[in-house]
Amino acid sequence: MIRDRSTLNVRILTRSPLARADFDLFKSFGPRLLFGMSLPTLRNDLSKIYEPKAPAPSQRLATLRAAHEAGLNIYVAVAPTYPECDETDLRATLQAVAEIKSVTIFHEPINIRAENVERIQTHADELGVALKTDVFESRERWQDYAVNALQTVGRLAAEVGVADRLHLWPDKSLGSVSVANRMPKPQEYLRWLRKSWSRISEWPR
Repeated sequence: MIRDRSTLNVRILTRSPLARADFDLFKSFGPRLLFGMSLPTLRNDLSKIYEPKAPAPSQRLATLRAAHEAGLNIYVAVAPTYPECDETDLRATLQAVAEIKSVTIFHEPINIRAENVERIQTHADELGVALKTDVFESRERWQDYAVNALQTVGRLAAEVGVADRLHLWPDKSLGSVSVANRMPKPQEYLRWLRKSWSRISEWPR
């Protein structure tokens, strides 16, 4: 009904490889539809801890590649990335996303509720994986981590050649006076935040 009785555009975001069953339907929308998946990391071991019931990143990437090969317009949410996602992992993820010609690449670092940290840590201990949960010990530590993650992804996107398609999602709390005053150049930092908040993401022509 959306396709045939409206002029609405559609943006689909999923983690499920089962979406392949609907590729023909999605393709029939032409430029009115963007198909996307969240791909915070390429590491299946990390995803198993933070998203225990979700399909593995390897499955999601395979689905994105299949969607690209099927001729769909693609976007990717490299989100939410984790404290354990170092530069090597983030660069690899961005490179993989670049290969499928994503129209837009969103990024957001994880923002977790404190009561979930113990559950995640327990699961990690059971799997024998070391986590960096110290970034969740205080709001200030998380804010510093989040700003660094966003800026790192911005720099790596430029290296990989996808900076023009990168749409950062900074949390509103990162615009507080206390956070800005911790930055070397507060006004420049705030201009960067406002630019990210006001950015309009691309749509297929």
